[in-house]
Amino acid sequence: MPVLNRIAGFSDHMTAWHRHLHAHPELGFGCHRTAEFGGARLREFGIDKIETGITESGVVAVIEGRGPGPTIGLRANMDALPIAEATGAAHASKTPGVMHACGHDGHTAMLLGAARYLAETRNFCGRLALIFQPAEEGPGGAQVMVNDGVLDRYDIAQVYALHTLPGAPEGHFETCPGPIMAVVDPFHIDIEGQGGHAAYPQDTCDAVIAACAIGQAIQTILSRNARARDELVVSLTQIHTGSADNIVPETAYMCGTIRSFDAGPQRMVWKRLQEIAEGQAASLGVRARLRIEEGYPPTVNDAARTEFAAEVAREVAGANAVVTDRTPEMGVEDFAFMLAKRPGAYLFLGQGEGPGLHHQGFDFNDDVVPVGASFLARLVERAQPAG
Repeated sequence: MPVLNRIAGFSDHMTAWHRHLHAHPELGFGCHRTAEFGGARLREFGIDKIETGITESGVVAVIEGRGPGPTIGLRANMDALPIAEATGAAHASKTPGVMHACGHDGHTAMLLGAARYLAETRNFCGRLALIFQPAEEGPGGAQVMVNDGVLDRYDIAQVYALHTLPGAPEGHFETCPGPIMAVVDPFHIDIEGQGGHAAYPQDTCDAVIAACAIGQAIQTILSRNARARDELVVSLTQIHTGSADNIVPETAYMCGTIRSFDAGPQRMVWKRLQEIAEGQAASLGVRARLRIEEGYPPTVNDAARTEFAAEVAREVAGANAVVTDRTPEMGVEDFAFMLAKRPGAYLFLGQGEGPGLHHQGFDFNDDVVPVGASFLARLVERAQPAG
């Protein structure tokens, strides 16, 4: 079964929805206009069970099927990124310094498309919970929605999500059972020394030299402490210090990210970062304070639900257009918090060649919106068949 004919029939509407959302991006939890736009469409579809204002701007809408049964959840994220757009598109962002560079506008349009079809046909049993989530890019809106009781309040038994994938063939699906996205732990190091005149460095305790020494030593964690087969990333991404060429600064700040799939290597990195920060600081006469934030957990697909979702994807895209052994990647996704509470699956949908995610030239490919919407609709119909 290819793209559903009814969904193909209103693909121009989905394109218009995506382009409207792309032109009006919002950040973090402040996706109020996006939520209002989505809510208006849902009401047009005849859906009246809509809860708004969840975690400030999140939305959950419920479609009742033809008979009793469990509730299945489908999630789309809504937030944009603080990037100045450079696509040159007619529907480019109208908000300076903010754009949809990760496809969340397309994710929302696909879920709205599935919602329209399922509200018309209701060819399933039980209930469908449509989850429109803010704040995936950093604040962790999925965790807040889970903590707010969304999964329990709507008695959601299983949950699924799609994410666009530039560079993968247009309309192809990729996924894998088990971990598909990594753990992320941001780390911060504050260095305090003694500043002074750069002409008299003997009278200072140089925070710049300490930052350089700590940064160099951090590079040995993977090469000398991790096993070659460990799936692990430690990246130092920022160093901030100094104000003039003739002043030795008193303080420095460093930060970076830890990515892994396993608690063993993760804890080893925590320990080594502490030892390196304290040891290098002591050797240079400064003080260093390490702070590690426990970020998103790994995104872990349930094996049975992943295989089921792959079967549905094959119906829509064809047997040769579905990859089920995708290599897990070091990117992170807060949908992990939902999958930690309910079985389900996370899949990527290829959108063809073009700029990658989080790039100022990125734009969601409208041609794959009917594919994603058809997949989401068939997922519900297959998971909870009517009769």
